[in-house]
Amino acid sequence: MSAKAEFFVAALDDLPPGERRILSARGKSIGVFNLGSRIVAVLNICPHALAPVCLGALGGTTLPSEPGEFIWGHENQILRCPWHGWEFDLKSGQCLTDRRRLKRYPVIIRDQAIYVEV
Repeated sequence: MSAKAEFFVAALDDLPPGERRILSARGKSIGVFNLGSRIVAVLNICPHALAPVCLGALGGTTLPSEPGEFIWGHENQILRCPWHGWEFDLKSGQCLTDRRRLKRYPVIIRDQAIYVEV
């Protein structure tokens, strides 16, 4: 396998919190998301049915709480697949209802620019 390479995504200021970019690198479609507290990159393939998951809606989810209490959290951190609604936590890549995960890629911030290592 060839060595990993860095691919330019955007200037840091051009990807504000809650926004995403989708790029092609080494024949792979990769979504890069600014979660506010960090920037993450995932393969644009849902592990459920191979949908372009990075085109899905960003939102939040309910958090553990007492019976009858509903606490909302993780806003703009939960990615919902556009085909079947499967939800993934972008910080971990973990599906909220299954053991499947999104494939993640290292993100590098250097000189106020975002790069993905593939």
